[in-house]
Parts: sequence; C-alpha cells; structure tokens
Amino acid sequence: QNPDITITDNVLHFRAQGHGAKGDNIYEFEIEFLEPVEPKPVCRMTQRQLNITVQKKESNWWERLTKQEKRPLFLAPDFDRWLDESDAEMELKEKEEEKINKVKIESRVPKDPFKHLKKGYLIMYNLVQFLGFSWIFVNMTVRLFILGKDSFYDTFHTISDMMYFCQTLALMEIMNSLIGLVRSPLIPSVVQVFGRNFVLFVILGTLEEMQSKPVVFFIFYFWSITELFRYPYYMLSCIGIEWKPLTWLRYTVWIPLYPLGGLAEAVCIVQSIPIFSETGKFSLGLPNPLNVTIQFPFVLQIYLIALFLGVFVNFRHLYKQRKQHLGPKKRKMK
Repeated sequence: QNPDITITDNVLHFRAQGHGAKGDNIYEFEIEFLEPVEPKPVCRMTQRQLNITVQKKESNWWERLTKQEKRPLFLAPDFDRWLDESDAEMELKEKEEEKINKVKIESRVPKDPFKHLKKGYLIMYNLVQFLGFSWIFVNMTVRLFILGKDSFYDTFHTISDMMYFCQTLALMEIMNSLIGLVRSPLIPSVVQVFGRNFVLFVILGTLEEMQSKPVVFFIFYFWSITELFRYPYYMLSCIGIEWKPLTWLRYTVWIPLYPLGGLAEAVCIVQSIPIFSETGKFSLGLPNPLNVTIQFPFVLQIYLIALFLGVFVNFRHLYKQRKQHLGPKKRKMK
C-alpha cells in the first residue's frame, strides 16, 4: 500500500507496507544499478503484483543489473521477459526481413494510375448527394414549421424536382458497385435504388391523384434523414477520416427510419392500387386467342411482397455492417 519509490544517485529506493513473507509489515530495499538510469521510474500496481519500470539513460547492453557483482538474494530473473544480445539481434533481423518482404509484396501490386481520379469522383458524388438531400430535409422542415399539416399536401410539387435529381443520380451507386469502385455488395444497392425509384417515378410520377397524399411527405422525409448521415460518412471515408459520432449515427439511425420508410412506401402502393384499377394504366392486354389482361394492380400486390422481402434483405445487411463497425473489438493475441 502507498509504495514510496525513488531513484537518487543511480540507486532505487523502495518502501511500502504490505503482506509478504513476514505477514503485514513494512518492506524496503535498495538497488544500485550498474550504469546510469533515468531518475523517474514508472510504477504500475495490480492486485497481484507491483511493476516498476526503470529506463536506461543510454541504450546499450549491461553486463549485469546491479553494481555489486553478487546478485542480491531477493532478485530473480523473469525468463518470460528475458532478452539477451543474441536474441535481440535475431528479433531485429526478423523485423528487417518482414519490412523487406512487405516492400516486395507492395512492389508486385500494380499501382492504379486513376486512383486519385476515382477518389475525387467518389468525394464529389457523395458531396453532391449530401447537398441535395440536405436541401430536401431543410426545405421540408422549414415548411412543416411554417405551414404545419398543410405542407403535407404539396410536398411532391415542391420537392419532386430535387428528389428526381438525387434518385436518378443514385443509379451510379449500382454502377460503382459493378465496376468495383466501392466495396458495397451489389444486391442491397439494387434493392434500395430500384425500390425507391419505382415508388418515385412509377407510382408518384404517373398518378396526379397520389401527388397530394400526405404519405409523400413521410416517404421523402424518411429518405432524406437517412442520407444526411450516409453520404458524409462515405465522403470522409474516401479521404481516410473517421468521425466516431458520425459513424454511430450512420449505423444507428437506419434502425427506426428504414422500417418506417418501407412502411410508408407500402402505404403509398396500397393507396395507388384502386387508382390504377380505375384508370387501367399500365395494365397489359394480350392479343387473341389468349384474350388475357395482366392487371397492373396485381403486379403491385406482388411487388408489396417483394418490398417486404427487400426490406428484410437490406435490414440484415445493415445489421451485419453495424456489428462490424460498432460491435465489440476482438483483442488480438500477442
């Protein structure tokens, strides 16, 4: 308890109270080192032992630890940490060989002459998408505070142009995955991009009756909030920067927003089915003698099933990513 450890005139002085061979007692000793050491030792105390680290003033090999030739009886070497000069030379040689092998391996990998161009493209793509969805989110939020519920009914006419731009540009995410610019798996990207574009271009873009529905507000709002954290996270990743709060938000906000967004899309599709049944739009009549008509509302009902399957696929993918980035880190064995 409360060890008193000092180094004066190259002598380590130790005094502490503890339980040892003599029971509860005050234990003290002195060690005079063979060569000069730093006067500030580092002490680390655990429940089982007390570790004292003393730094040499000059990095060289000592013939022995203490100035006196005969080793004190209370001193014993720890062979788990013992290192002699020959061992150190071998360890240094192994490290040098590892460096040389690493350089050889890196030299075999062909350098990508378009590396900086690709990185610049990805930074600009994510920046443009972030700015676009930020404009959508801020615009909708301001209108909500000013107009209240009345802002629900003209969301499409106010926001659609920017949403068309952002979701059309999002097709590049599929291309980026196909050509290997990003390591994102292809299927989740396809499910998300085509799912959103189906709702935006086919359902909302072709039915004026749907454009004034309040559900449009919730669809656009959930989409924009999710992207406010996704795109800046990817943009910073391109330049090797990780901001932990942003990483946490990127892999956490989707947990409530992704199911809510899928639910809003499903409500939108359900509300559009009677309108498509009444207008007959996109229904396909096959020529005689089959005389069969493929009703588009039936296609939408099948799409509803695919929508929930897609939500499950992406939810599972995002959950694995969250565990990978935010889960407990495994300690490496030394």
